[in-house]
Amino acid sequence: MTPRLEEITPRTVDAALGIRVRPDQEHAVRPVAHSLAEAYVHPADVAWPRLIVADDDRPVGFVMAFLGIDWHGDGSVFRSGLWRLNIAAGEQGRGYGRFAIEFVAAELRRRGDQRLYVTWQPGPTGPERFYQRLGFHSTGESSGDQTVGVRELT
Repeated sequence: MTPRLEEITPRTVDAALGIRVRPDQEHAVRPVAHSLAEAYVHPADVAWPRLIVADDDRPVGFVMAFLGIDWHGDGSVFRSGLWRLNIAAGEQGRGYGRFAIEFVAAELRRRGDQRLYVTWQPGPTGPERFYQRLGFHSTGESSGDQTVGVRELT
């Protein structure tokens, strides 16, 4: 398996919009359309949306990173991390989410970041265990009703 990430362009936007998670996960992650709207209203150097494409050219997911966001809104703390991860319902469990996170981690390292942040919806159908298996741990913070996690990149 050699998936890749592709920039969202007029050619790939419909494929990105077609990504749907399992129904029992819809409460835990916003749809791709919402993510693309968020990317549209943020500067290009903050939102980093990408389509996850399988080696046979099938769109299998969507990932969006945030780059240097003013975490508290007061200029005191800037963080980068995983903003959104949507793996299509029929494509889960095949390594695409892990691939996307490792790609984002490499991109953040390349940009000089030392930590990769993520938030997740707590609960039995949320992705907490998935993120923990990939080296994330809770910071003890929350963002709204979401748990904030971090992974060291050094």
